[in-house]
Amino acid sequence: MNLRQELPGDGDDGAAAPVASGAGSDIRALRKSRSMSLSALAGEIGRSIGWLSQVERGQTEPSITDLRTIAKLFGVPLSLFFRNETAPDNERGLIVRKEQRAVLGSAEDGLTEELLSPDLSGSFELIRSVFAAGSMSGIIEARSAVDAGYVVEGTLELWIGDDHYRLRAGDSFQFSDTPYRWANKGEKPAIVIWVVSPPVY
Repeated sequence: MNLRQELPGDGDDGAAAPVASGAGSDIRALRKSRSMSLSALAGEIGRSIGWLSQVERGQTEPSITDLRTIAKLFGVPLSLFFRNETAPDNERGLIVRKEQRAVLGSAEDGLTEELLSPDLSGSFELIRSVFAAGSMSGIIEARSAVDAGYVVEGTLELWIGDDHYRLRAGDSFQFSDTPYRWANKGEKPAIVIWVVSPPVY
């Protein structure tokens, strides 16, 4: 199932989204990763604090419109909130099958990321990052998080603060609270398993 193509609610934006029953924990994690209060997020999306609190605790289901607004606000795809809903009950929140991964970013932007974590409620997020050949980023500002990674395939140039490193398959790294940027100067994509704690998506 391609969650980008088969999201529910295309014809009924105001309807509740029962298939996104686990969205509350993701919304809470996204809000906390941005150091945003309940009242601030509620104000941004035009909802009450009480309603948002109930959504985060799984007591109320948001509408497709609400989820689209929240996804746009945090810069994440709408499919992020639906990735667990096709999983069997005994796997939900525990196992992520390859076809159920939420895809973040795009090949056109040079970086495609797949969320490997079942949800964003834990202390870290696990991401499979694919850096297109010839791609590069601007400076990514320091954030209150620990970044770590393992290069599975290809090579990746990584600047951590003012220091430059060339990472090859089998290399790993870790840094925190430091601006960084990356570039793939090779002719093939670079694949990195990236861990961020706490979650930032």
